Amino acid sequence: MTSLEVCKCGGAKIRVSSSDFYLRYYVGHKGKFGHEFLEFEFRPDGKLRYANNSNYKNDTMIRKECNVNGPVLKELARIIEEAEIMYEDDKMWPAPDRIGRQELEIVHKNQHICFNTSKIGSLVDVNSSKDPDGLRAFYYLVQDLKCFVFSLIGLHFKIKPI
Repeated sequence: MTSLEVCKCGGAKIRVSSSDFYLRYYVGHKGKFGHEFLEFEFRPDGKLRYANNSNYKNDTMIRKECNVNGPVLKELARIIEEAEIMYEDDKMWPAPDRIGRQELEIVHKNQHICFNTSKIGSLVDVNSSKDPDGLRAFYYLVQDLKCFVFSLIGLHFKIKPI
């Protein structure tokens, strides 16, 4: 079953199926060393794409791609559901600014949702926001997602076999 869904991050209509799962996270800024960012996405076909761009000390962009299987996507969906982020709204969250921006886009169970906010330095920023409960859910979910992705990338691209 597919339906048309309107995303908050631009109003684009897309076809969303109950079996589709997609997640994209971006955090970055443009500053002294150019456009520095971290981005990853999980596609419905199981492809994990990861990019980390830092020009500090002339560092180069790191790009990794790998395929993950159904149980990994299932665990990712469980993390999303447990965080209850699909019930949140970013209207009261700090708007992206010169310090940077974060974006989280999720397609899951006939829902398509996008969040945009500024970089979060610490829980002090979360607690001083107009929607501390919603932003806290976002903050902890992002921490969990980063840990999950770094573990997958680290395991998949391990240089020395055990």
